[in-house]
Amino acid sequence: MDTRSQTYLDRLLQRRALARWRRASRLASQMRLGLLRSLRDDAVQTRREIDRLLHVADARLTLPLIGSDAIRRPLGADWAWRPALWRGPVVPVGHSGLASRAMLGDEATVFHDCTTSELTAHQIRNRRETDLAPYGLRLDVFHFDGSFLSLVLDLPSEAVQGLRRNHLIRLDCLVEVEKPLEIFARLNIRSGPNTEQLVRELPLQQADTWVEFDLAYTKMNEKRVDKAWIDLIFEGPEMNQIMIRDLTLSRRPRADL
Repeated sequence: MDTRSQTYLDRLLQRRALARWRRASRLASQMRLGLLRSLRDDAVQTRREIDRLLHVADARLTLPLIGSDAIRRPLGADWAWRPALWRGPVVPVGHSGLASRAMLGDEATVFHDCTTSELTAHQIRNRRETDLAPYGLRLDVFHFDGSFLSLVLDLPSEAVQGLRRNHLIRLDCLVEVEKPLEIFARLNIRSGPNTEQLVRELPLQQADTWVEFDLAYTKMNEKRVDKAWIDLIFEGPEMNQIMIRDLTLSRRPRADL
């Protein structure tokens, strides 16, 4: 396909496809179920490709723009990553009455044990000059009758490739809260049947919030590491608004002593 411009034929085909979906939408309530089922399958496949295009296009066309230097990498870092939730638009943008195990994009999942959920989550657009991430996450917590609330981020496979006990893993984030609360970050690394865990409290009193996990304090089997994830645990979140403007992870080898 010529990526320089749309041809007349491209535009004609686009108009015909749009007219087809408009007609199908208008007639859907009276359509035979077999035909409706077939059209629905076509619509799901089409929407999936459109969502992928929008994800890339919005990330490239909106400010702040995404580039290879968009993450502040610590000196000597051999891996750095920003989850998709902060990198580009996700579908759906928001959730009300947020259920436990609700996914925010493909990498982030919310867990809680509330009997009645009075939680909302919305992806927001960052527009400040100092922002590196195009998007942020806003959590609104009203009445909270549960004992825990956490946001789990699955790390990509690149995070554990070549991972050694001499690595330091760093979490950087920009967090704004309506009123003080405690947020803990727990790094989980699975190697074989065992899962190593390291916990750090986020120093929210700092402008740039970051913590480091020293893998020397684990007993992980370097040859069997196959998965890692981060839990952000919110203590006493009731009647609070939590804004996570940005979140990145990086790793670097510890300097030899």
